[in-house]
Amino acid sequence: MKEDATYSPVFVGEGKAKLDDVLTRYPTKQAALLPALWMVQEAHGWISDQAMTEVAQVLGLTPAYVKGVVTFYTMYHQHPVGKHFIQVCTTTPCNICGAEGVVKAFLEHTKCGELGATSPDGRFTVIEVECLGACGFATPVLIDDDFVESVTPEKVPELLGRYK
Repeated sequence: MKEDATYSPVFVGEGKAKLDDVLTRYPTKQAALLPALWMVQEAHGWISDQAMTEVAQVLGLTPAYVKGVVTFYTMYHQHPVGKHFIQVCTTTPCNICGAEGVVKAFLEHTKCGELGATSPDGRFTVIEVECLGACGFATPVLIDDDFVESVTPEKVPELLGRYK
């Protein structure tokens, strides 16, 4: 693994105190892996190999184990993403209700160009996801932590206007 000289450790000072508090809620350090990964992602916006090594060290795990968890869960970013992360549900019920048009509208209006790419201004990254659990309100979209139901291509510009 290549080290990044600009990497800023998360679990020092206040970050260490926060992790120590989290650890009091779990029976083992390993059980606190997901919250520790969230802390890294909140701090850096994504989880690099160096961050996985840091998490492994503070929790007494191997970097390979941590990487296995990071690569299993889709909510962890393994590369830098835009300031606003947009997830559009494209499972069958949503596709029947126009999800493909919603995806195209997001890609066009954010100027991302393609799924997984970040907009030239660094503001947005758009991806497709499997089932956001709101099939009755197609097409659901998750922007950062904001859940939005019944999104249509026509609503995309106004919706994006909320995110500067």
